[in-house]
Amino acid sequence: MTLLPTSVPDFSTTALYGDQNNTNGTGCPEQDDWQWLNTSQPVYILLISVLGIVFNMFVLMVFCLHKKPCTVAEIYLSNLAAADLVLVSCLPFWAVNISNGFNWPFGQFLCKLINLGIKMNVYCSLYFLILISIDRYVALVHTMSHGRMRRPKYAKLGCLLMWGFGLLLSVPTLVYREVKYFPEYDVHACFLNYPSHVIELLFDGLLIIFSFIIPISIISFCTIKIIQALKIQAVERFSAEKTEQRATTLMLAVLLAFLICWLPFHVVTTLDVLLRAEVLGGCHLSAVLEICNQIFTYLAFFNSVLNPILYVIVGKNFRKKVREVFQQWSVKRRATLDSTRSHLSSTLKTVI
Repeated sequence: MTLLPTSVPDFSTTALYGDQNNTNGTGCPEQDDWQWLNTSQPVYILLISVLGIVFNMFVLMVFCLHKKPCTVAEIYLSNLAAADLVLVSCLPFWAVNISNGFNWPFGQFLCKLINLGIKMNVYCSLYFLILISIDRYVALVHTMSHGRMRRPKYAKLGCLLMWGFGLLLSVPTLVYREVKYFPEYDVHACFLNYPSHVIELLFDGLLIIFSFIIPISIISFCTIKIIQALKIQAVERFSAEKTEQRATTLMLAVLLAFLICWLPFHVVTTLDVLLRAEVLGGCHLSAVLEICNQIFTYLAFFNSVLNPILYVIVGKNFRKKVREVFQQWSVKRRATLDSTRSHLSSTLKTVI
């Protein structure tokens, strides 16, 4: 998907996934009504970047500073917060790029690195959600048979593998992202320069499979089984541990937010790939997809801000951890003040 800014070629945009060729690839005339989108995007990107950085750093600080070790669910949520933090930390570079008329001012190295950071952490966020779904599925559906697998060391290993898998899926971004000068527009654009249309469609197809079809299938299966298990427990008046119930409620809220934020983007991306593969056609469809892509891309990025908000609103255990961390901080502060006062008092007595 590409952005077609007023009087500028469709170099960019989505930092996330885009085909960045000089034309829109559909044979349709380029749109000339993008000014409203180009002027509003940088402000919106900076807003979600600031909120995302503050909120996700807060979540990570709570998990790191709490005196008790993280549970399996908290290990997954902390890694999800870390992925969201890296993602939103990369977005201000694209805000500058858009406000600069898509003239990339940061050089070739950051062109690759920033886009690698965005795409890798998009993948990692998706697969951490898969791990969260599987964990809740095992906790509620296969409690006895697979309970031993729900250990912190296995959770940490799973997270490490997901970071590596996200990096592997992002290799095309590292290889094909480059800065190129377009003399007709007098800009140095950071864009995806695939060597051929076939390779472009191949990677777009892999994108749809690994960032949409597989995650949605696994998450949907686990969610359906979890809801069925909760219904059976309700009918049989069986009460699971409160911590498991709370973790499941938070997981369902996070997954719902994921679907709301990401599903429209992936539907539009799939339609765009079909359009460029000439399975679908039509200038009207092309124009609608271009606008929808921009709107839904940044709706998807908003998910990185929404997740930590859900931890506070829905996560009762997380709110408890926040209170305990502040209590720890208050006790340490009082102890430090008392120690300082005692030291000063003893020093004054010695002097007197």
